[in-house]
Amino acid sequence: MRRFSRPWLRRRWKRLAGLGVTLGVITWLCMSSWPLSLSLLRLYPKRAGSAAAGWAAGRSLPGPLRRAVLTRFVRAYGVDMAEAELPLEAYPSLQALFTRRLKPGLRPQELLVPGAVNSPVDGRIIACGRIEAGHAIQAKGLPYALQDLLKHDPMAMRFEGGHYLTLYLSPRDYHRIHVPFQGKVTSVGRVEGELWPVNDASTAHVPRLYARNRRATWVATGTGPDEGLEVAAVAVGATHVGGVLLDPRWLGGRELPRDGAFGVDDLPCRAGDDLGTFQFGSTVVLLIGGPGAGRWRPLLTEGPVQVGQRLGSYP
Repeated sequence: MRRFSRPWLRRRWKRLAGLGVTLGVITWLCMSSWPLSLSLLRLYPKRAGSAAAGWAAGRSLPGPLRRAVLTRFVRAYGVDMAEAELPLEAYPSLQALFTRRLKPGLRPQELLVPGAVNSPVDGRIIACGRIEAGHAIQAKGLPYALQDLLKHDPMAMRFEGGHYLTLYLSPRDYHRIHVPFQGKVTSVGRVEGELWPVNDASTAHVPRLYARNRRATWVATGTGPDEGLEVAAVAVGATHVGGVLLDPRWLGGRELPRDGAFGVDDLPCRAGDDLGTFQFGSTVVLLIGGPGAGRWRPLLTEGPVQVGQRLGSYP
């Protein structure tokens, strides 16, 4: 035992122990059924990294650097600046570019026929189906519970038998979220959670991804042509997408709880109104319930969509 008290031996022992831990972690990652890049994210401090990325993206860039950084981002992701409300130089930060508005009138809402629900975002439909036994399907047969998704809604099961549509936003997409139908807003909330990436690899491998990530919720009942429907829009955060902001109109001067919800006094909403904003891209899960959900039919079940495009209606 005295031999281990020698400094050089202690250093060697620490190196061997460190090597053993490293090899153990590598072996564990390689044995995982997840892709290696996704497995490595188990070790990444996702909340701290997302907070740091959000802080950096929100910093104003000095003039000479601004155009270089923003131009590189636009080229890397194929952002269509011809649709943006302002020229590239007018955006002071990367976050301002991410949350840009479009030119007025560029995304007109389709006519609200009975039961019409329009797309709240520019993105891609990656999942669509019936809500059965209180569950929706994430991808490749991975289910998640409605009650988990709508954590602070004790009546989440009222969407049973309705429909879900999952819309994914890529970094190139317009990142504002809009009201999908005509109605009255009844509640808003926020669920504190993890920040896994929300992409094809994650949806295929991370169980209950949407129900475990940080998210904001917005719920409204239909009026007029949308009488009989109830819609919940769940804006799901992701790695480096910690910020999901609901429009102040729905908060009534209150602050959204860190992990909680509150009722809204039937504030009227129209298709196309501002609902919220993603700080970077992520995913919106639409839940369509209410007495009319049984006869509501989706018109689009996969592929690209734009704000205002009709997703479904009554037959």
